[in-house]
Amino acid sequence: MAEFRSKKAVVSKAPYELYMAFVDMRNFIQFLPEEKKADVTADYDSIHAMVQGFSIGVRVKERIPYSRIEFQDDGAPFKFFLTLHFDAASDPYKTDFQIVVDAELNFMMKTLLGSKIKDALDKVVDSLVAMSEGRMPEGVDPSMYPEGFDPSKMKL
Repeated sequence: MAEFRSKKAVVSKAPYELYMAFVDMRNFIQFLPEEKKADVTADYDSIHAMVQGFSIGVRVKERIPYSRIEFQDDGAPFKFFLTLHFDAASDPYKTDFQIVVDAELNFMMKTLLGSKIKDALDKVVDSLVAMSEGRMPEGVDPSMYPEGFDPSKMKL
């Protein structure tokens, strides 16, 4: 297994608030642009999507309230595990957040995708920090979302 760790960052939400945003897989749909939502189905424990012709699914493996959520592949081209860590920060209204991915990648895939996976994880963390502070994430085109979209109103 190859391990990829995002950067650690402080999110401007208490651990229980942030945890609750990720505990129900249906919540992930709100982060998608309108034109992508048709390709995604979700229930409390799983989410499935068509991405570039591949069917990819993720299922919750374990929930540890306000501390950690573990996910695993559920019909993906390769086996992977993803863990979200919600650690208490020095400020009780903030969370030290990190994402860890373990993936079964052969040497060639690890070489080709390793830095891209790490960069994508870091971008997710940066976007979460921005949204928790009421800012539009860097590199996100607001026109992809409904008129009047306000990241400060997101359920985080």
